[in-house]
Amino acid sequence: MPEPIRVYLLDDHDVVREGLKFLLEQQEDIVVVGESATATEAAARIPALRPDVAVLDARLPDGSGIEVCRTVRAIDPTINALILTSYDDDEALFAAIMAGAAGYVLKEIRSSDLVSAIRTVAAGRSLIDPAMTATVLDRIRNGPSTPDELASLTDQERILLGHIAEGLTNRQIAEQMFLAEKTVKNYVSSILAKLGLERRTQAAVLASKLLGQDQGPTGR
Repeated sequence: MPEPIRVYLLDDHDVVREGLKFLLEQQEDIVVVGESATATEAAARIPALRPDVAVLDARLPDGSGIEVCRTVRAIDPTINALILTSYDDDEALFAAIMAGAAGYVLKEIRSSDLVSAIRTVAAGRSLIDPAMTATVLDRIRNGPSTPDELASLTDQERILLGHIAEGLTNRQIAEQMFLAEKTVKNYVSSILAKLGLERRTQAAVLASKLLGQDQGPTGR
């Protein structure tokens, strides 16, 4: 008998997590090796348990499954991540691909399809449409040109700066970019330091002037 697929579950809703656990433990070839309700706990436990597949809720009170995916795969790229979300939007999918996720599925997926998705990801195959991956790569290569004043910023910082220009709070930016609020705060501090600014409002004014009202750093 082949070794069972080792799965880790991350979801802040106990009912959802217990439901997933019950579903998966009915499968002869799958075993749930761990679970958690917070991004912080998952980021610490997953690399130690080394599951074949980590099923990660996209939105969490203290961060996101996408951020956990990025953190875990930086430590152990053999761990495959499947992002499970209630939200269907391009920004989330873009973030998932950039984080190295092998799959991105909606929570309304049928139980049998979710089990199949886990088996597919465990086998090292991707569930993400190749056309979407190509779109993401094209977006990275041929994104809008960057003003000289912003050349010192990373792509992530430029995206975040655009949200600052839109007047979003750190919490709102964290939700938009699937990051922990603390991570956003650190990014803001880095942006201000790189631009030689002291206040967030100065960054917002500069970004609005350089990026224009109709085009942010994400090309929207």
